[in-house]
Amino acid sequence: MALKMPLKGIKVLEFVGLAPGPLCGKILNDFGATVTRIDKILDNPLDVLQQGKRTMSLDLKNPKGQALVRRLASKCDVLIEPFRPGVMEKLNLGPAQLCAENPRLIYARLTGFGQHGRLAPRAGHDINYAAMSGVLSMLGRRTEKPTAPINLLADFAGGSVMCALGICLALLERHNSGRGQVVDSSMVEGAAYVASWLFMSRNLPVWGHERGSNFLDGGAYCYDTYETKDGLFMSVGALEPQFFEVLRGCLNLPEDLSQFAPNDQERGRRLLTEAFLTKTQAEWSQIFEDLDACVYPVLDYREVHKHDHNQARDSFEGIGDVVAPRPAPRLSRTPGKPTQERDNKQLELIDELELEAGELKELLDSGVLNLPKNAKL
Repeated sequence: MALKMPLKGIKVLEFVGLAPGPLCGKILNDFGATVTRIDKILDNPLDVLQQGKRTMSLDLKNPKGQALVRRLASKCDVLIEPFRPGVMEKLNLGPAQLCAENPRLIYARLTGFGQHGRLAPRAGHDINYAAMSGVLSMLGRRTEKPTAPINLLADFAGGSVMCALGICLALLERHNSGRGQVVDSSMVEGAAYVASWLFMSRNLPVWGHERGSNFLDGGAYCYDTYETKDGLFMSVGALEPQFFEVLRGCLNLPEDLSQFAPNDQERGRRLLTEAFLTKTQAEWSQIFEDLDACVYPVLDYREVHKHDHNQARDSFEGIGDVVAPRPAPRLSRTPGKPTQERDNKQLELIDELELEAGELKELLDSGVLNLPKNAKL
């Protein structure tokens, strides 16, 4: 008998915005939830995370479109909305109304600055939220300006993942209370929370200097990346003495070279730079293959699925013409499972709307409701 996925039976209504919301919906979908996307358009090439989700386009400014949302929300367990505070209320779709109609509804609000506070109505992007979280001030080389890690920190770690966690916590609490609640997921607060260790470890010896001058942020030559002969890179994390001694032996480093002495940092970085340039990434990878020195190749995202460890764990898979990570973390009995294609079970969706044939035709003809062309009505 096939095992049920963890979120099997959970129905999610996702209002499509930028990528943080769709990734939150993808996480829930990958672990078994049925996710219905509501988008402004049916063919949205910017949403690359819609595999496995059902889709419909609604005119949310039309009262009939709003009524359809309320009808769907009354049957859903979770609603995800990524708009600025007040937008859903103007559409008569705020939590006060929808949660009153469905007291078990988990209403997740994923925004940059949260639902209240002076900045709540303001626009922003990942780099702004990371900046306001305090974490961006910790990132970057000593002689350079703060550098954002693409848009991973606030959009996805602090936004999507923390919002999905909030939803799962609310679902767990609902199991006991029978009641839903609002999840106020701020990307600023999420980014800061993800960085809790960075905030709470400031009295440890690993810190104490300006950005880029500490053990873990580029200040230590034994915790950095180095270019190889073929223009690729190796990562070095030889912080502990036993790992550094293995590194020292493999690179023929001088016995008097200290790991962390301030006066040895420039010298050590020069010696490691020169050493790694003498061999290719493949050659260095082979040298460190069976050694615990915390030295590993920096794998290119286009080639990462070919590494034997990732192949052994089946960590990646092809989705269309791209390679994508499989759901994580792994559950021993009920693991997540990504869907390759978009879910075209529109008939189920129409059944959930409980529309008469004439009413459905009128909504489609008027443009209030749009369904994919391959929807079987």
